[in-house]
Amino acid sequence: MDIPTPIPAQPTRFLDKVRAFIRLRGMAYKTEKTYLFWIKRFIRFHGLQHPEVLGSKEVEAFLSHLVLQINVSASTQRVALNALVFLYREFLGQPLDDLNFEHSRKPVKLPTVFSAEEARSVIRNLSGDYKLVAMLLYGSGLRINEALRLRVKDVDFDMQQLIVRSGKGAKDRITLLPDRLVEPLKQQIDSALHQHQADLLKGSGSVYLPAGLARKYPNASQEPGWQYIFPALELSRDPRSGIRRRHHLLDRTVQKHFRRAIQAAGNQIATKYCVIGPVLRYYYSGCR
Repeated sequence: MDIPTPIPAQPTRFLDKVRAFIRLRGMAYKTEKTYLFWIKRFIRFHGLQHPEVLGSKEVEAFLSHLVLQINVSASTQRVALNALVFLYREFLGQPLDDLNFEHSRKPVKLPTVFSAEEARSVIRNLSGDYKLVAMLLYGSGLRINEALRLRVKDVDFDMQQLIVRSGKGAKDRITLLPDRLVEPLKQQIDSALHQHQADLLKGSGSVYLPAGLARKYPNASQEPGWQYIFPALELSRDPRSGIRRRHHLLDRTVQKHFRRAIQAAGNQIATKYCVIGPVLRYYYSGCR
């Protein structure tokens, strides 16, 4: 779930302070989770010592450990480095010295993308919401979470375009809606709004809104335009407010259906490394 972890108004715990600092910077929630993950691993690696008493040598030891003992890739080591540089330079105000650590030397492997027919074969083995999500990924160049976070108001059928909110780099962008997806998407929106009406009759029917919008427009969470186009099958409890709401489908659930579709499409396709997202939009001409 992409709902930010709740933190106190005046945080006292170290990691809560880091979370608050990141959110004040307006950074993406995925970046927050990634940075916190590596900061916690760094602290545990050094016996739960406070980062303020650690420094460049301890960072070097941790980054070398990731390569020599854990055998991580170069990209993983680089993410850990970015998290620790951010921690010391931005949050603690203690820039690290020039670091001398063991760099990962794992060879970079190019992914194998599906041919146009292989992509069609995978999509043919999907159904319902999952098939439409896949077609949006391939036809509109969306990432999985960008598709799942789409709300009713983000679709402009007149201009035949989709508005992606807080995409990569926390930026908004506009992408095209292929002709053949117009009717399926209208039907999906009708289905989502029908589910929304049923939830309202049961006393729920609200969705998560960013904190600022929720305060400014307290009733917006129940308005049709803010509802997710791909609602979850079940209600879930908001970890911050405790309110039971209907979130959107989870990315791991969609990925599970994608894997099954790949296996059903045949062994030859199943052995390929599946690149789901903007890359394949160039290969699936059937969505255009």
